[in-house]
Amino acid sequence: MSISLYQVSVPVFIKFLGNLSHILDKAATFASEKKIEQSVLLETRLYPNMFTFGRQLQRVTDHATSYSARLAGLPPPAFDISLTSIADYQALIKASIDFLSGIEAGQIDGQESREISIPRGTEVRIVQGQQHLLNNILPNFYFHLTAAYAILRNIGVEVGKQDFLGKS
Repeated sequence: MSISLYQVSVPVFIKFLGNLSHILDKAATFASEKKIEQSVLLETRLYPNMFTFGRQLQRVTDHATSYSARLAGLPPPAFDISLTSIADYQALIKASIDFLSGIEAGQIDGQESREISIPRGTEVRIVQGQQHLLNNILPNFYFHLTAAYAILRNIGVEVGKQDFLGKS
């Protein structure tokens, strides 16, 4: 049995963004209980040259939505959301899930060889749909998701493997 490009992307992104929203709820509770300013939490990082917690969250949503949009032949979404609080990041996650929920399998399936143009500064990188998903997007999506999770674990937020994986 084969699986489709849509099945290994959009529903996976939606599921893990939902899990991230749940984890973010736990982070908000932790910040409140420990009397930690949300801005401090959002600026926390594992190492000086790594992205902050807030930036990790942005990258997770960016990888999911931009890839899915480009593969479906749509422009990547630009969410007009100020990102200064946990509620703002929750709004970004919700907007990302809403955007992804509007993409249908027929827009993505069959696009494995589709050439996608990705602007990189003054250059444009051309990649193929399936190869880009498997070798770049999914690894980056999970990398930033894991880094965000690790930042919270590192400061003492009680999240575990089930929070990361969610319910099947």
